[in-house]
Amino acid sequence: MTILEMNHISKAFGGSKALSDVHISIEKGEIHALLGENGAGKSTLMNILTGVIPADEGSITFLGKQYPSPTIQQMEAAGIAFVHQELNVINDLSVSDNIFLCREIKTKLGLIDQKEQIKRTRQLFDDLGVDMNPTVMVSELKTSEKQLLEICRALYADAQLLILDEPTTSLSNNEIDHLFGILRRLRDQGKSFIFISHKMPEIFAIADRYTVFRNGEFVASGKISDTNPHEITSYMVGKQYVDTEVYEPRPLGDVILKLQGFTGEGFENINLEARRGEIVAFTGLAGCGASELMQTMFGSLPSTGGTFSVYGKPLQGSIVSFMKNSVAMLPSNRKENSVVPDMSIIENFYLAEHEISKRKKPFINMKEELTRYSAQKEALHIKAGDSSDSISSLSGGNQQKVFLARWLNIGADVLLFDNPTQGVDVGAKEEIYKLILGFAQQGKTVIINTLEIPEIQKVADRCVVFYEGKIVKIFNHNEVNEHDVMMYSTNAIETNREAQKP
Repeated sequence: MTILEMNHISKAFGGSKALSDVHISIEKGEIHALLGENGAGKSTLMNILTGVIPADEGSITFLGKQYPSPTIQQMEAAGIAFVHQELNVINDLSVSDNIFLCREIKTKLGLIDQKEQIKRTRQLFDDLGVDMNPTVMVSELKTSEKQLLEICRALYADAQLLILDEPTTSLSNNEIDHLFGILRRLRDQGKSFIFISHKMPEIFAIADRYTVFRNGEFVASGKISDTNPHEITSYMVGKQYVDTEVYEPRPLGDVILKLQGFTGEGFENINLEARRGEIVAFTGLAGCGASELMQTMFGSLPSTGGTFSVYGKPLQGSIVSFMKNSVAMLPSNRKENSVVPDMSIIENFYLAEHEISKRKKPFINMKEELTRYSAQKEALHIKAGDSSDSISSLSGGNQQKVFLARWLNIGADVLLFDNPTQGVDVGAKEEIYKLILGFAQQGKTVIINTLEIPEIQKVADRCVVFYEGKIVKIFNHNEVNEHDVMMYSTNAIETNREAQKP
C-alpha cells in the first residue's frame, strides 16, 4: 500500500532550480533511503513535504488525501514527523516533559500530571525496547539517547511516516545496531521511514527501497536488493568520483610533532612522532580515546602527564596558545564546535586569525580579509555566493572547506582533523581527501581521526589503531586493510592469542 505520492515537484529559489519535476513514493511499512549529494534537492523536497516551504509545481498525496498547499501543522496532524540531524530536544526539561511537549497531560485542576506522563513514557519505552529513565534531565543524555528520544516523541504523536536525516552521525556501532533494531521492529508494525544518509553500509543494512536525486533531478529508484553500492554511488555523483584512487606517496621531512608519555582524559602513555608532510590516521572503535587525544593536542582538554611538542617546543595552556604555535583543529561536531551560525561566511573565515592577532590588530581590515578569503575560496574550490551570506547557507562540505580556510588563514602547520568528512556527501569527501593530500604536499603535518577504513586507505601514510586509550598497532599505508585494523580495534587479536595459549 502506497502511503505517500509526490509527483512532478519543482521548486526554484530566485533563478536557481532546486528541484525539477521530481517524484517519490513511499510504501506502508518500509524504510526508504533518499540519496544524493549535498545540494541534490533532498532537504528541499522534505521541507516541501512537511509544509516548511511551498512547491512551485506538483502534487502531494498522503494516506489518500491530497495536500495542494500543506502547512507544518497540517502535515504534523496528518502523521508526518521530521527528526532533524540537529536535534530539537529541550535540554532543560526531563525526558518525559520532552515527550509530552505541547501536548501535556493535565489534572482536573489544569496542572501537568507528571506522574501520568512518566508512567506513559515508561510504557512507550518498554514497547520500543528503549532503556532510558523518563525522569532524568535531557542534558544528562548521550547524543544517541537524544536521537532515540526524538524518535520516541514522534511515535507518541502517532506519526505514520518519520523522516530521519543522518540519524547515525554521532552514534557508535553498537548504538547504530540498537537504533536499526528499533527501526526494523517499527517497520514490521507498519510504520514507514524516509532514511537520509551518505553511508553506504548503513543504507544496505537498513533500507528496503531507494530514490536518488542529482542536481535537483530524479535519477533512479528501486529495491535495495536489486542494486549495489557501486551503482548507487554512480547514480549519486556520476562516474567521475566512483572508485577513484587518491593516495600519492611523497617524501617526508623532519619530525615536527612528538608525543612522549602523553596522558589525558580517555588515553594514556601515548608515544608517537609525525613528520613534515606526513598524514597520520587515528582509528579505533567509538570511545577508543583517539578523539580525546586529538582534543588534548589542541588544548580543548587538559593533559595529565607527558608532553606534546611541535617544532621541539612543549605546548600547554589555552587553545589560543596552541593556535599561536601553528596547531589547528577541525572538531568532529561541526555544528556545535565550528559553525558560528549568526555570522557570515567571511566572519567565520577570519575568526581564528582575528583571535590570535587582536592585540596587535584590534580592528578588522575587511578589504584585507576579503582578499585572503578570495584566494582560499579559489584554492579550496569553495562553492559559495556572496561572502556576506550566512554560513548556514552553505552545504556541509562547503562549510567544512570554509573552516579549512579559517586555519590556513593563520598559517597552521599541524592540522588535526577529527572525522573531517562526517556528514558530507561522496563528491565533497573526494575533494576533501585531495585537499588533505595537497596540504601534505605543501609540507603540513596532518592527523586525521576516522572510523572509516577506506578513508584511511585513500589518504594516510600510517594508521595508528587505538584500543581503550592506548596505541595497540601502527600500520604503514600498504598494510592497511579492513580485517586487520578491525582485529586490533576490537582487541580480537589479543583475545585470539590468549585462546591459542596452551
